Amino acid sequence: MNKPFLRKSYGKWLMLAALIVAGYYAWTQLTARHGNQKVSFIPANKSCHNSGRLNYCIYRAQSGTNGDVVYHLHGRNLDEQIWNDDTYWTSLVQASWQQTKALPPVVVVASYGPTWLLVSKGKQEDSGLLEDFMAKLPEIEKKTGVPKQRVLLGESMGGLNVLIAGLTYPKRFAKIASLCPGVYKISPFASLSAMRDTLKRTGADPKIGFGVWLWAKENVADEAEWKRMSPLELVKRADKSYPALYLSNGLYDAYGNFEGSQMLAKMATQRGVSVEWHPLYGGHCATDTSSLARFLAS
Repeated sequence: MNKPFLRKSYGKWLMLAALIVAGYYAWTQLTARHGNQKVSFIPANKSCHNSGRLNYCIYRAQSGTNGDVVYHLHGRNLDEQIWNDDTYWTSLVQASWQQTKALPPVVVVASYGPTWLLVSKGKQEDSGLLEDFMAKLPEIEKKTGVPKQRVLLGESMGGLNVLIAGLTYPKRFAKIASLCPGVYKISPFASLSAMRDTLKRTGADPKIGFGVWLWAKENVADEAEWKRMSPLELVKRADKSYPALYLSNGLYDAYGNFEGSQMLAKMATQRGVSVEWHPLYGGHCATDTSSLARFLAS
């Protein structure tokens, strides 16, 4: 076969490859999402502050507030700026308050960074944020005013954090709203076979399950420390004097959180806690924002 023919054949293949790449790029651009559904609402007025490792923003509705303070502990990879995001569920809560003309609470969104866990001081370097957060409340409330009721709100990572804080210090809070919290029947120190069974039973994504396992190990050193922060352990000492509890979770939660949330709702009810349990048909952090807005503002 002569060289000119080889060069010609090679050129055709290069041209075909270029056309395929160009076609694929055009298709990905054509089928990519080009926008987000946004919520129409009046954003709250915002002021932001920091105190040591804690960053927080205070949000006050322009229409006024009802004297309560909601501490919102955000989900993974978010921050203290999220409350007024018009593509996030928080904007739907604000829109609901505005549509029903409910006088809302002051909202404080607190953040220790993209990922963090409110665990008591233990053997791990990242532990001790629970004590730090609780110690910061008087300082924050010098800016918000002393609340009539102190309320906790969180989703995903934040949903677990508000359960830890509220069930560890039940006298400090009136209500806890925990959305899609990272609550598990087993501990990160369980056997591999128990973990595999949990992944299969809950339908959790194995990659996500492995990530959660690694993250938990960074924050708690052993089984004893895990039991000290696990909501399913903390709720065992609850009674009717504990904060009212709002729990929700999607049935097809890729983190496998539905099982643990349902167990927590049942255990809390049996202990006399006032519980609203919202099992939802959806994925991780599917949220019924109308009932949540009522719970937070009542």
